[in-house]
Order: sequence, then structure tokens, then C-alpha cells
Amino acid sequence: MNKKLLVIINLSLCFFLLACTVKEKPQVEKSNDEPLADFFADNGFGNAVAVVQHPAGVYHKGITYVCYQGPLEDPYVASYNHKTKEWKGPFKAGVSEMGKDPDRKKRIDNHGKPSIIIDDAGYIHIAFGGHGGMRKHGENVLGNHHYGRNSHAVSKKSLDISSWETLDNIPPFGTYNQFIKMDNGDIYLFYRHGAHRSNWVYQKSTDNGRTFEDPVSFLKHKRRTDQSAEDSWYPWITKGNGNELIVAFDYHLCSDGDKTGQSLGHIAKRYNLYYMVFDTKTGSWQNVKGEPMKVPVTKEEADAKALVTTTPGNWTFQGVVDLDTDGNPHVGVTIGKDVGERRSAPKNMHHFRWDGTEWVQNENAGLPVGGGNIKAGAPNEVSAYLESKNEEGIGEVSRWDSFDAGATFSKANVFLSRKKSTFAISSLIENAHPDARVIVAEKQKGTDYRRMYVLGDSGPLKRIKKEALCLQQNN
Repeated sequence: MNKKLLVIINLSLCFFLLACTVKEKPQVEKSNDEPLADFFADNGFGNAVAVVQHPAGVYHKGITYVCYQGPLEDPYVASYNHKTKEWKGPFKAGVSEMGKDPDRKKRIDNHGKPSIIIDDAGYIHIAFGGHGGMRKHGENVLGNHHYGRNSHAVSKKSLDISSWETLDNIPPFGTYNQFIKMDNGDIYLFYRHGAHRSNWVYQKSTDNGRTFEDPVSFLKHKRRTDQSAEDSWYPWITKGNGNELIVAFDYHLCSDGDKTGQSLGHIAKRYNLYYMVFDTKTGSWQNVKGEPMKVPVTKEEADAKALVTTTPGNWTFQGVVDLDTDGNPHVGVTIGKDVGERRSAPKNMHHFRWDGTEWVQNENAGLPVGGGNIKAGAPNEVSAYLESKNEEGIGEVSRWDSFDAGATFSKANVFLSRKKSTFAISSLIENAHPDARVIVAEKQKGTDYRRMYVLGDSGPLKRIKKEALCLQQNN
């Protein structure tokens, strides 16, 4: 054999044997020594989130976007990337006309909390800042005035929460904004067109929220003839099947005053529970049986066709609704004793379901005192996501499951618990990721500021603590 060739073969063999004997260095995972917080921000303000202003969060293309009421009642938006585990924000997304008057008797109004939606072009929209509008904003032909100005802001760039612009394309008289985007991209904005004595309306946009059609009334306020009060309403609207939207609502008896004519201020007298369906394709409304309803719906029409239950001797608060896989509605609402004062007694969550023939309820289902949202699955499966207090009086946010169509519920998961704290809870995040189901604000005595959490099946989404301390960063 050629001597030169033999040398090359021997060298190659040596390199091969050496490579086989060298152990691969183990991959060391990068560690982050920064302390973590289980809250993502500490600048929530007042009742920073609620079930009625919804959605307060949207999951879209791997990212959860959330909004809440921050300092001076202005709207704030943050986002969480589930792949990189990176938080962005919170960024102030607009300026509310509320929360800026130090001489106002009710210092924090709380009605202008934001709701959020993402249009088909990827732009992020929030509606915020209103509690009926003020007389300086002009005549309100669909109701009365109170405070604030309803506003609509949109991100300046697609899927970018860092910069915003406010659009002048909705009336200033709204409150309790509820956004819904249909499968075809149409956006519906539902709200009360003024203060307590106002119609509930919707506006439709077919151009990604750049313009909206005129308001259309679907629930009517009107003077009662039998006493010094007006009929009013509190609905909660969400997507049903196909082109349909489903509505759970309760009745508000908006009184003038006591028997002597002395004004009592606003008393949150809310009774009964109702359900109806809106076919967005035809523009028609019907009850659970498919019978047509005349809109705007009056108290008489609601009692005759949409009634789920009456609540004699009790007050209701905040109905919510979802459909099971058979298309039957499950409705949740909190119900408590009517104590005849400004603040009602504690309310337990109650569950009702339509079985195809009638509304069914088990009054001893085991749900606690507290409010939240429900999620239906198979016909016999339904869950309630609630803020409440446990047996030891500790504030917690938990999920309660039923596998017998709501006859009984049991606590399945505690997402967060805190001693000496209570929580304000949002509706379920739209199209929620399992790690980000709801947004909650932790209420602590002695301060109007709240720690903000996003909770999922594994508990809170954590963040580097120094990033979550927004108030310290702004001081």
C-alpha cells in the first residue's frame, strides 16, 4: 500500500476514535434569577374589571391581550406571549373623561372599564369611559345623562398595543360596552345608551370598526303607570350558534324615591331572569322556543315570552349564558335576599338550563356566594368560574364543575387564594388559552389600587416582579 495513503488512513482512524470518546457537553438551561410575581401589574384601579364589560381579554395567534381600568379610570392594555412567556405593557390606551375631578363625591365611578376586540385586519379595539354621557355632549334621544363619555380607541398598528388613537365614531352616551365579532368579521358593539333610564342598543360595523351603523334599540326603558319608577334592564350578550347572539338579562326597577318623595339615590333593585336570541343574519329576535319577539323589548313582552324565572323576595345580579354542545342555553345569575337598602344581601350563583321543554334549576346545587361566568360543554357538563370566599373566609378564585347538568356542583380547581383579600373577576377571556381563562383584580383594604392577575388551569401567569410593579416605575 502507498505509504502516504497509509498515513492518511491512520490519521483518519485516530480522529474518529477521538471523536467517539469525547462526551457531549450537557445543555445547561438558562436560569433567570429575577424574582417572579404572580400578578402582571399593580396599577389596577377601583373595580378594575367586571363581568359586564366584556370581553376584557382575547386570545389571538398565541398571545392573550387583556384590558382593565387603571389610574384615573383610564384604560390600560397588556399582552402575554404563551410561547416566549413574555409580557408587554401595560400601556395606557386612552383618556377617560371620568376620574379626573377631585371634588366629585363619588370619586371612582367604575362604569367606564374597557372591553376589547381584535378585528380581521389585526387591529385592537377598546371601548371605554362612559356612564351615560353628560349634557354638554348634547341631547340623548334614547335615554338620560349622567357622567363620562363613551369612547372608542384602536391600536395604530396591527397587533401592537404600544400606541393608540381615539376614533370619533360612536355616541358619547354609552356604558357597559360589550364587543362581539362574528365569523364573517362583522363587529357588534352593545351598550346602554345613557344612564339608568335609557334603551339598550347595538351598533354594527362591517369595515373593521372604522365606522358603525346607527344605534338600534333592543331593550326599551319606559315609565311605569303603577308606581314612581321606570323599567330598565341589565343584559349580557355573547355568541351563540352560527349567526346567532344569545342574551341573558334581568329587570331593573329604577325608583324615583320613597313614599314621601324623598330621593333615595340609585337603588340597584334588579329582579327576575330572562333569555332571548338575536339572529344577526335576519335581524330578528326570538325566545328560547323560537317564537318571534317585538323589539325594542318591553317589560310586558319580556314577561310574556322571555322569562326564565321570577325572584320574589330576592334581588338578582349579572346574568351570564353559554350554549352546550346540543345548542341548549345554560344561564347563570347571582340571587340574594331583597333587603330594601342600597346594598343587597350576599348572593349565591344560581344555574338554570333549558332541557328542550322547560327551564330547570336545582336550588341546592352547592354553588357559593360569589359572581363570575359559566362555560357549558356536553349537555351534562357545565362549569362556573367564580370569585368567592372559602370555608375559612379566605378570598379565592375557583372553578366549580357539574357533571349532572347543574344538579350539583363541586369545587374542582382553585386558581388563586389570598387572606384578607377579595377579587373582582372578568368574564371568560374570548377564545381562551387554557393558561389564561380570566382576569382578576385583588381588592385590599386601605388602597384603591389593585394587583392584576391572569389565571388559567395552572394558576396565575407569572411575570418578573420588577416589571409588574407599574406604580413604582411611574413614581
